[in-house]
Amino acid sequence: MFGSVSVIIPTHNRAGYLPRALNSVFKQTEPPGEVIVVDDGSTDDTETLIKNNFRQVRYLKQTQQGVSAARNAAIRAASGQWIAFLDSDDEWLPGKLSAQKHALNASGQIICHTEEIWIRDGQRVNPHKKHTKKGGWIFQHCLPLCAMSPSSIIIHQRVFEELGHFDTDLPACEDYDLWLRITARYPVTFIPKPQIIKYGGHGDQLSKQHWGMDRFRIRALHNLLKTEGPVLSNTDRQAAVAMLKKKIHIFAAGARKRGRLEDAAHYESLYQSVSKTTGSHLCSTST
Repeated sequence: MFGSVSVIIPTHNRAGYLPRALNSVFKQTEPPGEVIVVDDGSTDDTETLIKNNFRQVRYLKQTQQGVSAARNAAIRAASGQWIAFLDSDDEWLPGKLSAQKHALNASGQIICHTEEIWIRDGQRVNPHKKHTKKGGWIFQHCLPLCAMSPSSIIIHQRVFEELGHFDTDLPACEDYDLWLRITARYPVTFIPKPQIIKYGGHGDQLSKQHWGMDRFRIRALHNLLKTEGPVLSNTDRQAAVAMLKKKIHIFAAGARKRGRLEDAAHYESLYQSVSKTTGSHLCSTST
């Protein structure tokens, strides 16, 4: 039986985008039980906007700690059995929650994501083949890059109780890290009809704030293989090790080409250490 839904929207200085996101939630054909906005240290008019125009929202404010800490705070505060995420610059289509409710009731699974529409700099664009989305046991599909958009996700609270929350030590790719931990254990329901609109191109996106995003995926993979060995099947583990080595090799070569010699040496050393490792554990070299 599908229970109540808590919608979690982390935000930082996005008062200009936030109304679009919130209005898309309140236009749902099957509304959620609660909507939580976590203000991660905004210095714009976010607080005034919420208090004047969206009084039905639970508003949590914290000093700036990053998107992972913001989402985690809301997960802990949420009263719903299900958690649905929405980035403050994205938008849901009206039937999103209804479609996920019916899909999850049919599948009996506890996590669901959907297809999406991409808007970049005001224009609709088509995702590349590498961004193709799937359902089922998708751990290996999630290895190259983040294969599920946070704004499309709905997930049962028990998953966080069992696996923990977003990793606050990762300044980016925190969703990639969590999806790997989840898909190693659970199958995923996928809705092939777009249910969200993702907007990109603005300068405050994490992908534009951090150089070399793959270094965070390397750290996430390394951590997963050090701590999740007993959980992964042999084939999933082999695929994860192969992806880790591939990403380290490419990143080290790129760093050396760009004159980042200290970074290159670090990742070359890490590659050698991972390559020598066998069995159910990896080296403890920090990334």
